[in-house]
Order: sequence, then structure tokens, then C-alpha cells
Amino acid sequence: MIEFLNLRGKRALITAGTKGAGAATVSLFLELGAQVLTTARARPEGLPEELFVEADLTTKEGCAIVAEATRQRLGGVDVIVHMLGGSSAAGGGFSALSDDDWYNELSLNLFAAVRLDRQLVPDMVARGSGVVVHVTSIQRVLPLPESTTAYAAAKAALSTYSKAMSKEVSPKGVRVVRVSPGWIETEASVRLAERLAKQAGTDLEGGKKIIMDGLGGIPLGRPAKPEEVANLIAFLASDRAASITGAEYTIDGGTVPTA
Repeated sequence: MIEFLNLRGKRALITAGTKGAGAATVSLFLELGAQVLTTARARPEGLPEELFVEADLTTKEGCAIVAEATRQRLGGVDVIVHMLGGSSAAGGGFSALSDDDWYNELSLNLFAAVRLDRQLVPDMVARGSGVVVHVTSIQRVLPLPESTTAYAAAKAALSTYSKAMSKEVSPKGVRVVRVSPGWIETEASVRLAERLAKQAGTDLEGGKKIIMDGLGGIPLGRPAKPEEVANLIAFLASDRAASITGAEYTIDGGTVPTA
């Protein structure tokens, strides 16, 4: 029997791996034999200490801590999965966004990946191998103007940065790919629905409908599961995807209405 997928021998840094799709990705990578290090501002109960680095990746200092821990504890890295992201800005459209709102969204959704790549990818290039996965969002092409303009713009910037980086390092043996999820049913997406519901004076189901309507509907009829996103990331990080680089893979149940 041919084994379809394994990550044995791979050293992987997965940011924001304590919840949602990040936690599902950590779990799957471990199941497939990878050596994993993940990050968050605080370690949740039940996550072994040896898998974790406590750091705030929205800061330069936090990124430096994680990069150094990756070198010291893994001896280098073969796969980087940039799961970190999210939106915390208030609703109200573009005019409600302050400079601090913009900086916070860019720090979370763009700068963390840029800083970590700058510190870790040169070693991949020197070695002539490695994989970088940037998790973007379909909101880069389908923004929700009421509530996530800054988030969508930051993810669009991440996608463009990722494409540029792939052109630079792929000839040197390092693959760079993007995974663009739509609505994933996570704790964070539920909080967004709750926030939208409160602003609209409705309940949670009403908040979910606002998201669905804002996205133009999901032909599959449901959001993606965190494990489904993890499956795609694991495949792209594996040697089974050895000729894939510079591409962006959408996992959104058909939400984006173009090819």
C-alpha cells in the first residue's frame, strides 16, 4: 500500500496553533510525523510545553523570540505555516478606522509573517530547501466593508508579498504557497458573528447571516471545518506538492464567484 502523505523528518513552525485551524494544523502535522513548534500569547492547558513558545508576534520582540526558539529547539526549520491572523477593528466602515486600528491589523496579518520570514527563510535558502505557507483570506477579493476593511487590505498585502517572495526564493529551492480560506467555523468567526449581531441588534444566527450575505453566500452550504483547512496545508507542505510554488489555493465552499 502506498502511503499518501507524511511529514516525517520535517521541522515545522506553525504560528497561532492553539485554536481553530491553527490547532487543527498542529495536530495533523504531529500525526503525520513532523516535529512542531507553535506560538501564542499564552499556552493553553493541555498543550505540552515542548511544543510551545509564548510570544506576541505583533511585535518585533515577539518575532525575534520565536525565531530564536525555532533555531534553538528545532535546530532550524523546514516548514513555516503563517496561521496568525484575524480582525478586531470595530464596525462602521472605512471612516471609523483609526491609525491604531490600521496598525493593529497590519501588525497581526502582515508584519508578523514578514518579520519571521526575514529571520528564518534565509537559512532555508542557504540549505536549498523549505516550504513557506502564508494563510491569506478570500476577503482580499471579497472584503466586508462594514467591519473588516483593514483586515482585508492586510491580507491582500500578505498575498502580494507572498507572490513576490516566491519569485525570489523558489529558484533557490524554497517553495512559497498561499492558502486562502473563506469562512471557517472557529471560535474567532463566532466572535465576529456575535459582534456583528450586537451592532445590528440581532442574535447570533442573525450575525452569521450577515456574514453569509456579505460573502454572497456559500454554495457548499456551510463554512469550512478547521480540519479541512489543515488537510490542504499539510498536502502543500509535503513532498507530494514538490512542484507547487507561487500559487494560492482557495478553500471557501465556492464563495468566490470567479475561477
